[in-house]
This record gives sequence, structure tokens and C-alpha cells, in this order.
Amino acid sequence: MSEEKVRYGVPRRSTGDVAHTGAKSLLASLPVVGGAAGELFALVVSPPLERRRADWMESVAEGLRRLEARGLDLAALAENEAFVSTVLQATRIALQTHATEKRDALRNACLNTAVGPPLDETVQAIFLDCVERFGTWHLRLLRFAQRPPASPAILAGGFGTVVEQHLSELRGRRVVYDQVWADLWSRGLVAVQSLHVLTTAEGLTQKKTSDLGDQFLAFLLEPAESS
Repeated sequence: MSEEKVRYGVPRRSTGDVAHTGAKSLLASLPVVGGAAGELFALVVSPPLERRRADWMESVAEGLRRLEARGLDLAALAENEAFVSTVLQATRIALQTHATEKRDALRNACLNTAVGPPLDETVQAIFLDCVERFGTWHLRLLRFAQRPPASPAILAGGFGTVVEQHLSELRGRRVVYDQVWADLWSRGLVAVQSLHVLTTAEGLTQKKTSDLGDQFLAFLLEPAESS
């Protein structure tokens, strides 16, 4: 085994793997269909779970390698309790989602914790909980609201009009993006409660994120991007 593999090695079994083993054993114990169900579970769930775990660990390791090249002392990370806690929490969340955007955000949260300065423990817990509960559109809409593009064709209107003009996948889906926005508002990440308050053209181009929302987005950016 190479020195790099040892240095960046990761545990071979995860919480997800243990859950898989337990579920398979339970299914195998059922009469008649148990054995077949257990094999089906192993065939359908186990390979993707292992691949997801390996991809996640490699993504974090690759990010740490880049940071090391910029001067990060990896040996000191073992003593960084905030970093260890963040990786453990982020790993659990990452194994539960297939969304690349969320997994990238979680990796960046780990890397930002590695380089510091550390966030307040409560604020960090809120941020990780948001990533776990949010869908990808929560993250996309929040980024969009931080730097709204100019919309020359709109002289006045609600910010929802800008959303529909520039985010084609949300066009005609007001029920969806209104709920996403309500979630962001309830977490204090945006400074405007409604997307449908009449606003001037100039007002439509102003950022709609709160200070907490800006901090949240910075936490989810790769360190090189946020520096």
C-alpha cells in the first residue's frame, strides 16, 4: 500500500454499511421470502451505497490534498475537534443523498472547517441541518438571490418575476419556489419574506440574502472560491 493511500486512507465500513448489514440480516430471517429479499437488498442497495461512500471520501481527501499544497498542516487536523465533528456529520448527510450539489456543499463545509476560522458551534449546526433538509433548489435559489441579474425587460414587479425569467426550470412553478423561499425565510437566510411584493427595477437587482444567508453560502463555497 502506497504512503499516500495510508495517509489519506478512510475507514472501510461506515454507518450506512452497518445499517445495510443489519437490514439484510433482518430480511434473511423472515420465512419463505426472507432469503430472496435479503439478496435483492444486497443486489440493489449495497453496491450504490459503497460507491457513494467511496466517492464521498475521495472527494474530501482530494480537497484536503489541495489544501495541503497551499500550506495546510494535515497532521494538526487530527487534533481539530471542530473539523472531526464536521466530517462525521457531513458524512452521515452525504451518504443519504444522491444530489451532487449537496455533496459538494458538504465537502466544502468540511474544507472550510479545516482552514478556519471556526464558526460558532450553534451556527454551524444550523447550517449543516439546512443542507440536510434542503433540496438543491434551496441552494440554487439562495445563490440566485445573493446576486440577482439585471432584467431590463422588467420595469417593476415582484422578485418572483425575475426568478421565472432567469430560472427556466422554475417557470410556471410558483407553488414550488414559493415554498422553497418560505423555507429560506424561516431559517433567516433571506431578508425579504415574499417574492411577490411590487419592487422597482433597481430594487429587483439588489441582493435578497441576509447576513446569515451570506455566511451560509460562504460556508458552502470551496475555500479557494471564498478567499
